[in-house]
Amino acid sequence: MRKNHNHTPESKFRHDLDLCSKKKSLPAAISLYETAISDKLRLNHYHFNALLYVCSETVTEPSNRASAFEFGFRVFDRMLAGDVKPTEATVTAVARLAAAVGDGDRAFGLVKTMGEYTVTPKLRSLEPALFCYCRNLEADKAYEVEDYMVSVGVSAEEPDLAALLKVSADTGRGERVYGYLHKLRRAVRCVSESTAEIIKGWFGGAGAGEVGVEEWESEKVEEAVSRNGGGWHGLGWLGKGEWDVRRVNVVVGGGCLYCGEQLVCVDIDRDETEKFAQAVAGLAMEREVQSNFKDFQDWLDTHAEYEAIVDGANIGLYQQNFAEGGFSISQLDAVVEELHSRNNKWPLVVLHNKRVKSLLENASNRKLLEEWIAQGVLYGTPHGSNDDWYWLYAAVKLKCLLVTNDEMRDHIFELLGRSFFLKWKERHQVRYTFLKGDLKLEMPPSYSLVIQESEKGNWHVPLAGEWTDESSRTWLCITRPGSFESSGRDNHKLVKSCDAKSISNDKLHGNSDSSPIRDKQTSTTGKRKERSVSPSRLDC
Repeated sequence: MRKNHNHTPESKFRHDLDLCSKKKSLPAAISLYETAISDKLRLNHYHFNALLYVCSETVTEPSNRASAFEFGFRVFDRMLAGDVKPTEATVTAVARLAAAVGDGDRAFGLVKTMGEYTVTPKLRSLEPALFCYCRNLEADKAYEVEDYMVSVGVSAEEPDLAALLKVSADTGRGERVYGYLHKLRRAVRCVSESTAEIIKGWFGGAGAGEVGVEEWESEKVEEAVSRNGGGWHGLGWLGKGEWDVRRVNVVVGGGCLYCGEQLVCVDIDRDETEKFAQAVAGLAMEREVQSNFKDFQDWLDTHAEYEAIVDGANIGLYQQNFAEGGFSISQLDAVVEELHSRNNKWPLVVLHNKRVKSLLENASNRKLLEEWIAQGVLYGTPHGSNDDWYWLYAAVKLKCLLVTNDEMRDHIFELLGRSFFLKWKERHQVRYTFLKGDLKLEMPPSYSLVIQESEKGNWHVPLAGEWTDESSRTWLCITRPGSFESSGRDNHKLVKSCDAKSISNDKLHGNSDSSPIRDKQTSTTGKRKERSVSPSRLDC
């Protein structure tokens, strides 16, 4: 016989409340609550939060707004009177009720009481007040909510930044608009259609044409762009006059089809790069023999001419998991030669000393390896070391490319805990494949899919969406008259893609370039530039 779970008033109330919550029925919630109070049932966190959830979900309906607001706060007051401690979900629900009737102050005040209950607010807790202030054009109060977000460690997302940008635009605060465009640049890669319309609305308004300076120091702007890693300067509006906003496409190489401006590959900035390098070195020193890694750091300081670092083990062992497989020196040589052919500079190959010794025992490899060692192309990491630290540190410190298929998801990379790690990988990692003996390098993108601010004060904003290829993606091209006349609309002036010592010219960025692997028995490396011998730990 099936057991009846609804044999007590409490269990029946819980069952009916769950059904009411699922259907989001405000009349049913009110009726249930009244019955529970009449029957003197003891209500707990779950019951109160479920009732408040129904209120917060129905308060946006005009016909329910007043009753949802009144009933919701009656439930909340009962909760406090019964010494039932509110949770984050509780306060969020009542903040939504307050915001729905236009009372941003009450919504914000409720969130600021969370500390009394030892509860930490979330983004959803603060959004009701923020959006309410923005709708009411109470810009200063909206900025106060944003400041509070920062103080409690909550990060604003695109809808929040878009709302702040709109209230700034609607109240004529051009400098705030400028700041929120950059916050959007940091927070999202591509903006939604609704955010694009807000941006378009600002630039199409009269206020936007009045902001900015007519004269500026080009050298100062260029230095700021370089310091920031490319793609933005952050020095404020440049130029004067009305803006021209158009929906455009960008060619494969990054040229805007309307203004001809070249979009760039945006890197992490100088401060982030230095902190990143210090973080890698600090973790390496904890896990490696300190003197060994310090020797490498010192050596790298005097050999900073490399433009590409090669993860030797990753390439040599690629697709070698078969019976006759081993370490493929021919694959490694193909990568070295291909990189050299692109800009006439040799990369630095990082390989464990034990592997180097093993390879030198094979006479067919010896000549090539000895030449690499003599010319400083090869650095052998010492016994007991993890070569991952060496190639990563070198690539970060020298701001150059890193050739590896290692996705760097290992726990040692997670320890870095840097939000810009993925961004750095995208700009610097070169992946590769070998198809039927032919090498194919997958270079970093020639331009970044992010909001970009040019040295002339123009803006390019990518829109979100699925595209068969990037050349079909829609961008907002935002210019002032005359800002692109000097370069020519059809010339697509080419500029350096990154402020990094990366071999990022057009040829090197060709994603489909391939190079055949030469037989390792007859491999030659060509005449190399004279270079001091690497003090790598090669006891040959």
